[in-house]
Amino acid sequence: MTDAVAEAPPEAAKTSKMPLVLGLVAALLGGGGGFYAAFSGMILAPDSVEHEPGSVDAPDALPDVAFVSVDPMIVSLSPAAQGRHLRFRAQLEVPSKYASDVESVLPRVVDVLNGYLRALETRDIESASALTRLRAQMLRRVQIVTGPGRVNDLLIMEFVLN
Repeated sequence: MTDAVAEAPPEAAKTSKMPLVLGLVAALLGGGGGFYAAFSGMILAPDSVEHEPGSVDAPDALPDVAFVSVDPMIVSLSPAAQGRHLRFRAQLEVPSKYASDVESVLPRVVDVLNGYLRALETRDIESASALTRLRAQMLRRVQIVTGPGRVNDLLIMEFVLN
């Protein structure tokens, strides 16, 4: 008689989870220690400048700029906007030596802004990033009209959609 003994496959040896746990603990301790060292200024701290108590550094001088006001505009939007209007008012930040030059071409600036705003649709204005995008577009058009280096920024004072 033959004994048929079914040999069971040898069970695989279970691997220990201890190295994984130790690695995780070491990573957490290292990360926490690195955060503390950077936060407390032990490492990567800027060079410290010593000041006498009570002495205050003089603030930097403000740039020599002037603001040229653009006349308020009420622009009717496209016919698909169902009679909606946009009320717009802005100021141009210009170097003070060019303020009179920019004021002399202000009618042309108003014309360019009016033409651009009239071409907009309601969905262009109502999006979340609309004001930033519109401001950049209008500034670029104003800089083309006034010439290079004459207008630094366009400040929107009022932008109301009725």
